[in-house]
Amino acid sequence: MSTRGREDQLVATFVTLADSLVTGYDTVDILQTLVEDCISLFDAAAAGILLVSPKGGLEVVASTNERSELLGLMQLRAGAGPCVEAVESGRTVSVGDLAAVEGRWPELVAGARQSGYSGVHAIPLRLRDTTIGSLNLFRDQPGELNERDAVAAQALADVATISILQERNHREMDLLRDQLQRALDSRIVIEQAKGVLAQLNQVDMDQAFALIRGHARSSQARIRDVASAIIAGELRL
Repeated sequence: MSTRGREDQLVATFVTLADSLVTGYDTVDILQTLVEDCISLFDAAAAGILLVSPKGGLEVVASTNERSELLGLMQLRAGAGPCVEAVESGRTVSVGDLAAVEGRWPELVAGARQSGYSGVHAIPLRLRDTTIGSLNLFRDQPGELNERDAVAAQALADVATISILQERNHREMDLLRDQLQRALDSRIVIEQAKGVLAQLNQVDMDQAFALIRGHARSSQARIRDVASAIIAGELRL
């Protein structure tokens, strides 16, 4: 690829990532676009992305082919490798020639050779002190990641990180709104059930709620479900 063509593609990739910050987007599609663009941008044979899951483990979320995905999974199973180390350290881990680390990661090197890869460069997806994954470049020829490419790759990884975290924040806000709405809806049902019990049992509203809550605890049911059953006439307390 010519220098001008590479610069145009780099700009286009940045624009795509930036658009994801202000418009609706599919995170998986954005990450897949990023790894596909990275192949030509950084002279890689394949690329992939690992992300930290909500449970704390690492998962492969995007890859350009099955071989790169397999190599990522091998590192996850072993709990070691350039990609895992980049996440753990928050720093770029560049292995220009995997033969140099055969003693350290023998299984990874064997798998990489079988897949046709000679070098791996792992760039952390990070925001300040938080690292959420790594952008991983696999090369079929030995070679270091030059300073210019390292800077560009880290910049792309940084923008991708912001996109991912923004999407997570949006989901968390949506979840919070849903939880709040469910709580408000539940309160309406509970108030109705309290009124029914208060009238049937000739007790005040506080006593009625104590009856509902006590039954919910003893039956290991949700208070709203008990209240709904009372309103429907399916439960008498």
